[in-house]
Amino acid sequence: MQLKKTLAIAAASLMTVTMASAVQADGAALFKAKTCWSCHGKDAKTPILPIYPRLAGQNETYLLNQMKDIKSGARSNGQTAAMKGVMGLVSEAEMAEIAKWLSSLK
Repeated sequence: MQLKKTLAIAAASLMTVTMASAVQADGAALFKAKTCWSCHGKDAKTPILPIYPRLAGQNETYLLNQMKDIKSGARSNGQTAAMKGVMGLVSEAEMAEIAKWLSSLK
């Protein structure tokens, strides 16, 4: 009985670590996987339309707050309607990783 309990705890711990690692995925990979690049450019500097923002080098907190606001609907002006559907597929932890990566670009 004790062995089963110990194994269950170990399995749960491993699952938590694995999930945390997945969430902490590379921001560049998330930018690609979540299709951000299709509008904002593969380098985050060359959006497909001039009305879309260049994201590279922006402030990390600003980027994260914009993504959160678009996802929640707090920001619903401009081109946010196009982004709202995409943001529904992005967790807050993934947003943070994307924002961190984007802010590191020059």
